Amino acid sequence: MDLTAVALLVSLISVALSADNAGGNVRSCADVRQFYSGKGFTLNGVPQSEISGEHLRICPQGYTCCTIAMEETLSTLSCREFEGLVREAGRSIQASLNAQYRTFDTYFLELLNGSERWLEEAFVASLGDLYQPNAGVFRDLYSDLRRYYSGASLNLEEVLDEFWMRLLERLLKASDPETASLLSDDFLECASKQTETLHPFGDAPRELKTKLVRAFIAARAFIQGLNVAGEIVRKVSQVPLSLECNRAIMKLVYCPHCRGLGSVKPCINYCKNVMKGCLANQADLDTECAVTLLNISVASSFGAEPSMDTVIYSIPVRISEAVLTMQENMEIYTSKVFKACGDRGEEGTPSSISEEPKKKASTVTALEYKPSPKSAARLEVQITDVSSKLKEMQFYWIQLPSALCSGKTASSTNSDKCWNGITKASYLPEVMGNGLANQINNPEVEIDITKPDRTIRQQIMLLKITSNRLKNALDGNDVDFQDTSDDFSGSGSGMCADHLCVQGRPPVFGPKTDRPKLYAYGPENKRVKGSVNQIQPSVILLVLLLTTLLLRR
Repeated sequence: MDLTAVALLVSLISVALSADNAGGNVRSCADVRQFYSGKGFTLNGVPQSEISGEHLRICPQGYTCCTIAMEETLSTLSCREFEGLVREAGRSIQASLNAQYRTFDTYFLELLNGSERWLEEAFVASLGDLYQPNAGVFRDLYSDLRRYYSGASLNLEEVLDEFWMRLLERLLKASDPETASLLSDDFLECASKQTETLHPFGDAPRELKTKLVRAFIAARAFIQGLNVAGEIVRKVSQVPLSLECNRAIMKLVYCPHCRGLGSVKPCINYCKNVMKGCLANQADLDTECAVTLLNISVASSFGAEPSMDTVIYSIPVRISEAVLTMQENMEIYTSKVFKACGDRGEEGTPSSISEEPKKKASTVTALEYKPSPKSAARLEVQITDVSSKLKEMQFYWIQLPSALCSGKTASSTNSDKCWNGITKASYLPEVMGNGLANQINNPEVEIDITKPDRTIRQQIMLLKITSNRLKNALDGNDVDFQDTSDDFSGSGSGMCADHLCVQGRPPVFGPKTDRPKLYAYGPENKRVKGSVNQIQPSVILLVLLLTTLLLRR
């Protein structure tokens, strides 16, 4: 090599080094190292100063303080943290639903228990020793009402019919205790059938059935609707992130740290697009808000006339009216029954029951329930509280992206001082709409809108079934709330665990020519002048190339 070539090589190296120094000193990674160790990770392999970022798979490939191992670690961390945030938000709404459940359940059971106590106290006072042998008839009625309310597979109309038949049998036997044991089963069955035409209890059974069945159907549907909603929220909150969503979350949360911009908050619209893309399937749940609206309607029906407490306390009232009617008309009724069913007793023995039964001295006093202002006020508070809480949750999934991006998560404005996914600059793309279909052009999260998440679609189907049941309950039709959650089991969109969140290339769902461009800066000025994070050609590579060319001479 001659002196001219050596001189030229030295000059080029000097120029290159001068240019590198002019472009700014190499940035220290001290802040990134402190942040990384603060997350509990070892500093082994963490750069002391910025390195070239060609190795990065998610973050922008400019100068960086992150190695490929750090990027994978932070990606897994961002996945775990975001899923934790969604689960925590889900637990919050579950807690609200559970609180509403407990509040109404306590209130309703207090009404039912109070109604039973009132009946027992009144009947003990009026019938004395005659009540205790027959107390099981009334206790069984209230027990069946509780079981029905709790979800047992019972037909409430059949429960009431069975109660009236048992009560009729006890009253017939009590009308003449001396010959009660001689009544055959066939005779009692025949007597019970005569109730359809003779109406021994008057209008009380019909009036009680009409109001009580409707009230219990509404109460059971409401309480089980809250249960179904809570279970749906739990399952949807646990749906794991897709690969593309995890990449977007990593880019949003931790890529700024790799670029030395850890103190820069994400642009608000950038954050919203990431969240809307990641929660697109969940947002479709809010389109099935009929469950919320119908539960509000069911809750409101509790305060309509007659109110819930009036209906529950009408049980002793109607029973006392029925028994009093039976006692007052016992002579006429038994005469007609003997005429229709014969006078034969058990095993063909002639019955010694007189055709003019002796009227018992112990009679039931007709009861009357007057709702207290305190009880009415408590019911009004219950209805108002439940309705307001349900309205707040009506658009929960649609509002969640904005909630996650508020406060410290994102910049309050779209100024040029926020992280836009590439650098510190303004964010130009518009915010996407809600739901899966509106994410077709989401610039941050690649989504195949033709392949919705299976678990969430199953929960949407369950919501539709629940909506139909609530509508039937609101119309007074009995519904069978079996646990259908197991029928809709399935996996989610893909578990974000270990290395699965960062390996592999993103799936390609079609040409991207129609997707909006993501600019890190305005199109009229496509370079961020003076930025130390601006991608520059490697000086060392330039020097090696020139050296190779010169040595070949």
